[in-house]
Amino acid sequence: MHNDRLGLNEIARRVNAKSVDYCALSDRIWALPELAFEEHRSVAELIAILEREGFRITKKACGMATAFVAENGSGGPIVGFLGEFDALPALAQVSGATEHKHPTKGAPGHGCGHNLLGSGSALAAVALKDALAAEGIPGTVRYYGCPAEESGSGKTFMARAGLFEDLDAAFCWHPNVVNEVQTASSLACIQARFCFTGHASHAAVSPHVGRSALDAVELMNVGVNYIREHMPSDARVHYAITNAGGDAPNVVQAYAESLYLVRSPRLPEAEHLFERVKKIAEGAALMTETAVKTQITDANSNVLPNKVLQEVMYENMKRLGGPGFDETDYAFAEQIQKNALTKEEIVSSVARYDPSLATQVLHDGLLPIPTHEGVMMGSTDVGDVSWIVPTVQCSTACFAIGTPFHTWQLVTQGNLPAAHKGMVLAAKAMATTAADCLRNPDIIARAKAELKERTGGRHYICPIPPDVTPDDRRR
Repeated sequence: MHNDRLGLNEIARRVNAKSVDYCALSDRIWALPELAFEEHRSVAELIAILEREGFRITKKACGMATAFVAENGSGGPIVGFLGEFDALPALAQVSGATEHKHPTKGAPGHGCGHNLLGSGSALAAVALKDALAAEGIPGTVRYYGCPAEESGSGKTFMARAGLFEDLDAAFCWHPNVVNEVQTASSLACIQARFCFTGHASHAAVSPHVGRSALDAVELMNVGVNYIREHMPSDARVHYAITNAGGDAPNVVQAYAESLYLVRSPRLPEAEHLFERVKKIAEGAALMTETAVKTQITDANSNVLPNKVLQEVMYENMKRLGGPGFDETDYAFAEQIQKNALTKEEIVSSVARYDPSLATQVLHDGLLPIPTHEGVMMGSTDVGDVSWIVPTVQCSTACFAIGTPFHTWQLVTQGNLPAAHKGMVLAAKAMATTAADCLRNPDIIARAKAELKERTGGRHYICPIPPDVTPDDRRR
């Protein structure tokens, strides 16, 4: 498999040759964190560098302002790299600090490392494109600029529009505290806004003529809490009160909203649980004599793993070795563990991988492929891509062991040298695996056969209703 044409060493060399530029790109995106569907500056940075590399750009893909597709080459096979670049609210943090220091209170921050994710996938796409051109090998390389992974399901909207239908294989990664080929599935999810409308009144003079929308929101929450005892243990329901009806306690609140996120290992189970949550909302409206409107805002399918592609990526990662951390990387990781992480966080972060890793500060090895497929207790819109095209993902160590996702502790490490090294390793893993697919069509054929078997030949059905648009989540 490993001959000179598109060989691992050649791909790795090309990744290294351009790594400085893409680490700098990641740092620029880290410094301008933007929330779901608002990633205009981040997208501009990515498009500018990919245009310089000779990619053809399709902006505003499927009508989303911050979605785009970059393409180079022609003919088949067609391989795609998935990029993300959205941040999370209220996680602004000073770089390299081992205590919480927010430069602008309430500002967003890259608490999931998507500055690294999007830039690393772009580096992989560019390195593979360069190798194809040098060898005169046919094939098309795409980079998908995918907005709003954290809240908005950009890839699901892109999947609904058919943007992945002609792909032969898709590649993605995620910054993490370990190096591994991802083999687990994920939780399918449905997110919806519940809008209650009542009748305003003076809370002291005429409370009896008012109908409180806030009461309905609170009663719905109580009802959902009761079903937690009566739903599968691997399902999840989360909520946020997004509109409490105002700040005046002497007014019967006429309008209030809550946002619910329902998860389960398979989409039909999530849909069933969501219907139960809807009934509770209707009951809360009935009890308070208010009206409720339910609006699905986004949804994800569960990830379908692909063992064929996983095995190829694993062999490449074994040959590539670890990120290659140095003494400075280890020293900072030790400090962040000591000053900013709890023992529980450190143990919990590696419990599902290898509990013995809790004694380390950085992971520079490679986890073995587990003997059975598990379920990651999170959700990602990569799942929707995996129902359409064979998809493989890896994780690489970019942060100290124990670092929780969606925290300032992760943000503070997101533009440091250790994070860059993990990103470069991920780019090599994705690009070399894609190269193997391009020079060995049998890999793609076997991966597609596995996908067909896993889906039972069923065509992808988007979990977001056809009348829902990204704008609906802002209403």
